[in-house]
Amino acid sequence: SALLLETSTDITATSRHYVDRLFDPDPQNVLQGVIDMKNAVIGNNKQKANLIVLGAVPRLLYLLQQSSSSLELRTECAVVLGSLAMGTENNIKSLVDCHIIPALLQGLLCSDLIFIEACLRCLRTIFISPVTPVQLLYTDPTVIPHIMSLLSRSQHTQEYITQIFAHCCKEMNCLCICNCIFNACHVRMQALKCFSVLAYENAQVSMTLVNVLVDGEQLSQVFARMMQRDKPIEMQLTAAKCLTYMCRAGAIRTDDNCIILKTLPCLVRMCSKERLLEERVEGAETLAFLMEPDIELQRIASVTDHLVSMLADYFKYPSSVSAITDIKRLDHDLKHAHELRQAAFKLYASLGSNDEDIRKKITETENMMDRIVSGLSESSIKVRLAAVRCLHSLSRSVQQLRTSFHDHAVWKPLMKLLQNAPDEVLVMASSTLCNLLLEFSPSKEPILESGVIELLCSLTQSDSPALRVNGIWALMNMAFQADQKVKVEIVRALGTEQLFRLLSDPDTNVLMKTLGLLRNLLSTRPHIDQIMSSHGKQIMQAVTLILEGEHSIEVKEQTLCILANIADGNTAKELIMTNDDMPQKIKYYMGHSNVKLQLAATFCISNLIWNEEDGSQERQDKLREMGFVDILHKLTQASDPSLCDRAKTAMQQYLA
Repeated sequence: SALLLETSTDITATSRHYVDRLFDPDPQNVLQGVIDMKNAVIGNNKQKANLIVLGAVPRLLYLLQQSSSSLELRTECAVVLGSLAMGTENNIKSLVDCHIIPALLQGLLCSDLIFIEACLRCLRTIFISPVTPVQLLYTDPTVIPHIMSLLSRSQHTQEYITQIFAHCCKEMNCLCICNCIFNACHVRMQALKCFSVLAYENAQVSMTLVNVLVDGEQLSQVFARMMQRDKPIEMQLTAAKCLTYMCRAGAIRTDDNCIILKTLPCLVRMCSKERLLEERVEGAETLAFLMEPDIELQRIASVTDHLVSMLADYFKYPSSVSAITDIKRLDHDLKHAHELRQAAFKLYASLGSNDEDIRKKITETENMMDRIVSGLSESSIKVRLAAVRCLHSLSRSVQQLRTSFHDHAVWKPLMKLLQNAPDEVLVMASSTLCNLLLEFSPSKEPILESGVIELLCSLTQSDSPALRVNGIWALMNMAFQADQKVKVEIVRALGTEQLFRLLSDPDTNVLMKTLGLLRNLLSTRPHIDQIMSSHGKQIMQAVTLILEGEHSIEVKEQTLCILANIADGNTAKELIMTNDDMPQKIKYYMGHSNVKLQLAATFCISNLIWNEEDGSQERQDKLREMGFVDILHKLTQASDPSLCDRAKTAMQQYLA
């Protein structure tokens, strides 16, 4: 039979049929009608618009508010309304005009969680639309306190409410809503919890919170008072979280007294073994987040209350001293001991990310390296990730790479971790591996022998730019001053096709590291000549493409340095001399406005005309004809001293 296309009149007819069913006298038919309507509107904007025009919304709202409707029917109505709101801005305008907001807010008074979540989800969709008047949220002063009381009902309620508040804070009403939240809570704890969720990585909310006055006092001072030792632990910890998030969002300076003298010491106190497991975990994770970007805070924390050795207890005592008598608590803590370990690793990673002395202190803490090594193979993915973050932080130290990393053969478990880990672990593990492959690292040799090259080459094919960067970076470090054998193996394993694919990678970091690898491969004459004899044509093509393309100064400088290395080869030089285009490019960059590029280009010419080498006379003559002597002469008067010297050195080749 012929396939009939649905015309707009058909859609209108079916839409009318859906709406008619909402008025059926049998409640069971009404419920089925709403469920069918729900399935019909998903992703169908035409259908949504028709149902609104045909008056479905007032009827759905009526059913939603009727106490005689079953809970299931009321919930399905909220879901359909949420779906209609997901359409166009016009849909939302129509819904708001039908007074959907008061109806849904009223629905939040019901005790059923599934229904509440459906109402909140719909409210969230409506409030994040630019066409909704935000003030509808606080026309009734009882609304915000009630919404706040729902924050902790479930993961979903927290997510939807936070999105509603965060969006309403984006508007001009941020101060208004923050004050509402604060005044709404007879229990200050609730307000605190709400602020800590809102301020997390949200600069707008954080900036506003700084300006909120409570009884004439700044909110940050109120938070600081809430961290006093005599206050309940939950209050101290949540206030510290609020200030931490405000600080990380840039609303409070890291050297502000309320951070250095109040927040940091409060969080360190939370790490003591007197505290409950959850408090120690939250304290350590928040402190790690607070000082992650700031070396001064890391230094202060490292000498506060013996924090470094206090964290060693995270590996020993899952339960606080006071909980030892409580069997249920002990059982709970043993099950959650891995959370303590991951929090400790995170905090060590943050503490040691910049300062050499702190790293030394950490590695000298009892059995620390053994703990990290066993953390790398724990069953909990969170612990593995935190352990490798800690290892990465310590691997930034030349001293540690030469000592503790070598003594504990850290590279072995690290290589094992790289076999089939999820991406976030792979990124950290491969970053650490890059550091272990630096030339002064004693682990470099054993890693090379363990067949790491194939593994790194496979990383360069990842969809994740971070993994491509790390794979190529590790190969670059490996190729630095390496034996011919290693270099040949890298080129073979990577394959020229992949090497050239990486040279046109959209990610600048990948491109820079690939150029770095190429530069390290093309060092020392025999290596330069050997690689250029097998891959010269493609390499010259890649160099041409980059020098002609829209690339940053750094990328072009690195490419010209590669060209200078090629010009240093014995036979490789000829690839430049016989390429009509390349000397013109060098000439262009010698006259460039950027000194770095002028220097690199002059270095190329210098290598081409160097006296003691075969055929230097012919090359000098050819380049003189092309006008290079005049350019060099001009550069000997350059204002930049290094450029001037380099040009003079090159000129001397002509005079010798």
